[in-house]
Amino acid sequence: MASITRALDADWLGASRRATESIRAILADAPGTDERAAEMGTRGEGGDRTLVIDAQAEDAVFAQLEQLHEQGARFRALSEERGAVDFGGEDVLVLIDPIDGSLNAKRGLPPHSVSIAVADGATMASVAFGYVYDFGTGEEWTARRGEGAWLDGARLSTEPRERRLPDGRLEVLGIEAADPRLVREAAERLEGTSYRLRALGSMALSLCQLAAARFDGMVSLKGCRAVDAAAAQLIVREGGGLIAYPGFEDALGAPLDLVPHSPIVGARTQRGLAELRRVPRTS
Repeated sequence: MASITRALDADWLGASRRATESIRAILADAPGTDERAAEMGTRGEGGDRTLVIDAQAEDAVFAQLEQLHEQGARFRALSEERGAVDFGGEDVLVLIDPIDGSLNAKRGLPPHSVSIAVADGATMASVAFGYVYDFGTGEEWTARRGEGAWLDGARLSTEPRERRLPDGRLEVLGIEAADPRLVREAAERLEGTSYRLRALGSMALSLCQLAAARFDGMVSLKGCRAVDAAAAQLIVREGGGLIAYPGFEDALGAPLDLVPHSPIVGARTQRGLAELRRVPRTS
């Protein structure tokens, strides 16, 4: 248990902030869409084609992990591009998406982020630290298990703050994996639950909007990977929201690996969560 405590007590926030500054510089050095669209010619462990900026951003995060390891922290890391990397410990897992919303970043669209989570177990329920930085707005989202969630250092309210129309539909619903085929298939269920849809193109940032009650709910229309959601789902939960993985009997039972096991849904109330669980198909 002592080794777990030491790893969880490492300066994850400082490391995340330093990595963020490095990634900001990387993006600033490649402002054009042609530069950002350059590919490495390989696929990452998550299955997507690796952009040069993805690889550079991942290097920036791993440089900070190396420093923590040199300072005595022992852990494993799981990243969208490199996959699993051993830093001398099995009890603590760091989950990294160096650029969540890579397609947006490539096209110069604002919603894209870095997502870093730290867990002391094997499922979403075990995430203890979450960090998301929005490169479009400059907002920093953080959470610690059992302590709360913060936006730019201000603690998020845990009040439900759900907005509905007189007919009972949620006012604004965020959706991810907005493939037109998936949207068409889910259209009737979406119509019954929501008045307006917003598709940001970044799983982490959509969840963060829910954490601040800017969205009344959030749904991914297909399975999502742990690296995309691990940090932000903790921010939602510590901000008073609710999260479920409909593909699992245990709402937070999704494994911390690179397989997209289940869609993720989130809401501000139990009523909202029950309604939104029915939107994505799980089989």
